[in-house]
Amino acid sequence: MTLRKGKTKSILDASIDSALLAVEIYNKPRTTFRSEGFITMMIMAWTRLFHAHFNNTIGDKYYYKKRNNRYDKIDGERKAWELSTCINKYGLLSTGVESNLNFFIKLRNKIEHRHIEKREVDTLIFGECQSLLFNYESALISFFGDSYSINEALVYSLQFSQIRTQNQERANRSALSKDLSEIVSFIINYRNTLDDDTYNSQEYSIKLIQIPKISNTNRADVAVEFVRWDALNDEDKAAYDQLNVIIKDKTVKIEAANVGKLKPSEVIKKVNIALQGKFITLSLHATLYKLFNIRPANGAEDPFETYAEFCLYDEVHNDYVYQEAWVLFLVHFLQTSGFEAKDLRDKERAGDKLNIVDFRM
Repeated sequence: MTLRKGKTKSILDASIDSALLAVEIYNKPRTTFRSEGFITMMIMAWTRLFHAHFNNTIGDKYYYKKRNNRYDKIDGERKAWELSTCINKYGLLSTGVESNLNFFIKLRNKIEHRHIEKREVDTLIFGECQSLLFNYESALISFFGDSYSINEALVYSLQFSQIRTQNQERANRSALSKDLSEIVSFIINYRNTLDDDTYNSQEYSIKLIQIPKISNTNRADVAVEFVRWDALNDEDKAAYDQLNVIIKDKTVKIEAANVGKLKPSEVIKKVNIALQGKFITLSLHATLYKLFNIRPANGAEDPFETYAEFCLYDEVHNDYVYQEAWVLFLVHFLQTSGFEAKDLRDKERAGDKLNIVDFRM
């Protein structure tokens, strides 16, 4: 399909320009707002792509209307459907593509009013970012034909250091701002809501294994090769599965829920054993999780808004389970902070909060 000049082509051109700008922002080595810029421009690209498709198929009808059937307007202009509405109105996206888009819609809302300079988020969501871009091009071709394919892609950033030591990783974690830690918690929580098929799909997140080539007889080979899983035969898939085992060192198959997660009573027991005395009770534990804001209050609108490193919401039982990291954090906090139980309860009554970053090991 070749579009002539007109509204559809104008919207589509703006969509493609937004996608190309998103890639440019992501791939610039000195970009300090990589994730924010990329997500914002890709959300814009997807929204305009849907608007172009709707304009081409149903006409100029992708605008919100009030109950009186008049158009909803902002500054005198009709308000066009937002991306979430476009997804629902279209209704034909696969689960993987829709989950990927919903992830970025929610993540954009999270980062919109936060200042994040750290690169941890960039690394953490690389797979989702690559899928967002691939899915966009697939939808673009599906809507308007092969002639509109974009020969652009995200690339790896060159690294100055081969190995990150445990001390470097620990320093990075301790430097996380409150805003960043909340973003990381959201990412982990969102992934935990996906079923295995969706999470493992390439449409939700591109997952890559990077392996140095020890020897290479063909000097014309590229340094990095991308392999489509669905294009492999059974023998090749078995070989890659074996490679996965080698990289992981061991494979553990878990057929149970909440393995390794702790109830409040188990947290208390472990903390008191580590401190060799009865330092914490159920009541004080509740005070501590409220002070550090690692989980929402009972009956909260979004129970999944937890600090995932320490606490997770158990939807089946409608309660919360805790991570071993929470035990280690509490032991360190109670050993080093100088706070007595009375001090902590006074702070809770006063509505004060404590910042996790200030008390990390």
